[in-house]
Amino acid sequence: MEENNSNHIRLIAFYLGQFHPIPENNAWHGEGFTEWTNVGKAKPLFKGHYQPKVPADLGYYDLRLEEVRVKQAEMAKQHGIEGFCYWHYWFGNGKRLLEKPINEVIASGKPDFPFCFAWANDSWKGIWHGLSKGNMLIEQLYPGDQDIEDHFYAVLDAFKDKRYIRIDDKPVFMIYKALDLPDANKFIKTWQGLALKNGLKGVYFIGQAVHLHEVEKLEKLDLDSINVVRLLYAEQQLSNKYSRFAKRLLKLPRFAKYKNAMKYFIGKEEESPNMIPTIIPNWDHSPRSGTNALILHDAKPEFFDSHVKSVFEVLKKKSPDRRIAFVKSWNEWAEGNYLEPDLRYGKQYLEVLKENLNS
Repeated sequence: MEENNSNHIRLIAFYLGQFHPIPENNAWHGEGFTEWTNVGKAKPLFKGHYQPKVPADLGYYDLRLEEVRVKQAEMAKQHGIEGFCYWHYWFGNGKRLLEKPINEVIASGKPDFPFCFAWANDSWKGIWHGLSKGNMLIEQLYPGDQDIEDHFYAVLDAFKDKRYIRIDDKPVFMIYKALDLPDANKFIKTWQGLALKNGLKGVYFIGQAVHLHEVEKLEKLDLDSINVVRLLYAEQQLSNKYSRFAKRLLKLPRFAKYKNAMKYFIGKEEESPNMIPTIIPNWDHSPRSGTNALILHDAKPEFFDSHVKSVFEVLKKKSPDRRIAFVKSWNEWAEGNYLEPDLRYGKQYLEVLKENLNS
């Protein structure tokens, strides 16, 4: 979905498909578990801590319902989001999780809204996914050449879908931890060859950097772009003796004010044509991990507006075909990281994006 408007900025929002029960989560967490289970049980951990967060317009939805997926897409489109980047799970040997919603989107043709995939190639460990202990739930494996090929053919129908998001006329595929692949360049080369063999012009590979020191290493791979996520970088810049004291002795989570953290969400690295910035509206991982969480406290739409403006200033200096940003995220409710309306702020975050896109 290319755009000829020279002032246009392409916003792609990460999308979590966790909001429906699956057998694995039933076994790990209890019957009927979804992310709403963690969201609903969240409690404030210090004075002024905004928890629990309650969804407004869309409610506690179930992603098995087509009407929910259609409403999400309509809302996103109305506020300037180009498409969703679905977190995609392939653990090796054909093992997938949470694929039901996107499979139904592809099969039904609804919603008529652009999408792409980000491969969340990471093992699931208990404490990060809402359990008290850090035991391994499912391990990310890289079995070899046949698995690389099988993985490609598992997503080929999506790549060929008219709604699939493209850059340089190539389907976009993000890899969360490209540096974890045994041989990332071999993976990329194999997929590029398979793409050409199957009538595509190639695959547009994006590697995600969640630590700034990863950028230099990712640049050595055969990636087309790098998506820089500065959440942990912001935490490092704001870390101080008090926060460490609060964590160890007062048993409080790591927290910082959003308005202070957002200053570190964009930097000189993103000025490069092939570096894609990340827009972060909010963050509070405590529904999943309690006092082990990182919390960006007092995240308000007016602060988000300043952050969006700073990202757009960088993007507008780039050529029109490289004015792209990922939004983290559309619906990561258990990470306190979402654009969807809640009871406190309604659609204000979405309105911020719309107003800045139209200015």
